[in-house]
Amino acid sequence: MNQLKDHNLVVVGGGVAGLEVATAFGRRSKRGAGASVTLVDRDASHIWKPMLHKIAAGTANTSQQQTTFLAQARAAGFTFQPGELSGLDRKAREVEIAPIHAPDGRLLVPARRLAYNKLILAVGSQANDFGTPGVAENCFMIDSRRQADAFNNELRIRLLQCIAQKDKLSIGIVGGGATGVELAAELLLLAEAATAYGAYDLPSLISITLIESGPRLLAAFPEDISQFTREKLETLGIRVMTGVPVNAADPDGFQLQDGSRVPASLKVWAAGVKAPEILQNLDGLELSRSGQLIVRASLQTTIDPDIYAIGDCASLTLSDAQRPLPPTAQVAHQQAQHLIRHLDEAIEIGAQLPDFQYKNLGSIVSLGEYDAFASLGQFGFFKGMSLRGRLAQLSHIMLYRSHQARLHGFWRGSLLWIIDRLDAALRSSIRLD
Repeated sequence: MNQLKDHNLVVVGGGVAGLEVATAFGRRSKRGAGASVTLVDRDASHIWKPMLHKIAAGTANTSQQQTTFLAQARAAGFTFQPGELSGLDRKAREVEIAPIHAPDGRLLVPARRLAYNKLILAVGSQANDFGTPGVAENCFMIDSRRQADAFNNELRIRLLQCIAQKDKLSIGIVGGGATGVELAAELLLLAEAATAYGAYDLPSLISITLIESGPRLLAAFPEDISQFTREKLETLGIRVMTGVPVNAADPDGFQLQDGSRVPASLKVWAAGVKAPEILQNLDGLELSRSGQLIVRASLQTTIDPDIYAIGDCASLTLSDAQRPLPPTAQVAHQQAQHLIRHLDEAIEIGAQLPDFQYKNLGSIVSLGEYDAFASLGQFGFFKGMSLRGRLAQLSHIMLYRSHQARLHGFWRGSLLWIIDRLDAALRSSIRLD
């Protein structure tokens, strides 16, 4: 135990994997039975990433869904350091944290260096524009709470123009994965819900186009779910285009590879996944072609056994697989739990971490209140089956509530669920401020 107490465990990234790890080890440290834990993140709070499309659409309450890092640190027993990872000194065993500036340029917190004995990198991923001209300048992305808030702020301005001036609003979403599909449905739900507050013409003023370069939506799902999802979206009035790569984005829309255009005054890029740029400058750690940190089956980086990478920023190809594990919340959670179970023993007695074993429990896509689809994966009694409707929606809800329970404990997590239900009953169903 003394060896554990002498260790500094630094976790960089407060997403699904990072916050679960920091919380679990922080609780052990609080009981005097574990290493001291520091969490580093550039944001002030955590939101479950599959919830970001609701924040972006304004159909979920941001303050209700976020976990503030300082409050979680106090409750769980870890230390929170605000700031963005800017470098790594493996010889000195220190991570470098960028300075923090105010919006007007004032220096608030200078650059810092944090010492570690074990370092866990869980910095997530972001959408990949593949260098497509005009995307960075003209499109929103929703990979973080800040980006989701920024999109929602602009969306509410455009909706106000629609309501006051009867202007039409065309929304274009590039990317037919879960994020793009769920955002399209949630935006339609927003327009329909707004009619209850007097915006009767809003649904007729908004058009939504979902563009996917591949042959079908939801490429990671079985084909029947892809087809059902497309049919449902089109029935709801969303225009779905597949097999049409985007060549460029401009203020007025998207230029497609076949020479046609999709008009869009509000544009979202939700296609592709890439690792954060900072991973290119981490003191020689080995990277995959997509910029992720290559890890062994133990989740240790190939160059340095004291540095671990989990979640979207890690590239792990299992011995019986041809491709790396996908960048999903399910993989991130399972990798976090693997370290939570085994890392203390590795520190205390110098044991080798066992190999990570991934269980594909399936995937779920939710179309808000309209429908939901679930593929049950390759494990369990119902392996390979698909679900649709209320049962799939309940499964999607339980994934989120399970995440909350891991962060806050069963009873507090249950209270949060009750509070959410009361909030939904008492407050407006959409953001109106």
